[in-house]
Order: sequence, then structure tokens, then C-alpha cells
Amino acid sequence: MSVMHIMLSLRIVVSNRVGMIVNRNLHNPSRVTSSIASPAKTSEDRDAPIEMENPYTQKKEKCILCKYNIEPDYKNVRLISQFQSRYTGRVYAKHITGLCQAQQEKVEREIHKAQHAGMMGYYTKEAEFVNDPMLFDIDNPFRPHKY
Repeated sequence: MSVMHIMLSLRIVVSNRVGMIVNRNLHNPSRVTSSIASPAKTSEDRDAPIEMENPYTQKKEKCILCKYNIEPDYKNVRLISQFQSRYTGRVYAKHITGLCQAQQEKVEREIHKAQHAGMMGYYTKEAEFVNDPMLFDIDNPFRPHKY
């Protein structure tokens, strides 16, 4: 394509005083279209911040009990024994279990209820629950801990 052909196919936008935009096709001068232009933005409008979502927000992760809407109960010894150490009977901290604060407190409360009711041991885990699938990895906690 020659430069002349490109120039002829270009459209020139000419604005007149009344705010109308006139498109003229140089290749076909008889064809003229027009439309009303929007008012010009002031420099204050261009400098104003635009509304948008924060692109740096991370998706909030839910704990495993909140995700599946599981309510811990002292009668469900199989579930709450997952959050207790097999050897010492201590309740794993929330940085290891990955539970939210509210669910961690509920689990601890239900473990103590089950222990006082005699349904769960204080220091050891029931032998039948030892081979249950783990809800979390004890050696790789969800969040690092300072110790």
C-alpha cells in the first residue's frame, strides 16, 4: 500500500464549536457522519482516583472445619482426637492445625469435655483412631511459629 492510499483511508476527526464531532472520510468526501461529543474532562476529574478492588488482597483461606461446616462435638471422639497428640495428650496449637481462633477454642473445649466425661483419654489416643487419615501434617505447620 502506498502512503497516499493510507492517507486517503484515514479519517479526520474535526470538532466544531457546538461540541459535535464530524468524521470525514478523505477517500469518499461526500460521506460525513457526526455525533455529539461528551463534555471535556477537567484536570481535576482526570486526577481523581478511580474505584476498583484492591489487586493485592489475598483470598481468605477458611479452616477445614469452617470450609465443610463441621461443628466439633465431645461425642465425636474420632474427630476431636485428631487435634490431640498421640503420645503426650496435648492439644495441637492452631498454627499446626490450621484452624481459625473460634474453631480452635471449640475443639479445645470439646476435648476437655470428652476427657472429663470419660470418652477420651488424657494422655494417649485410642488405638482404633491411630490409623485414621490425618487432617494436617504435624511436621509441616500451616503457619510458621517463632519457636
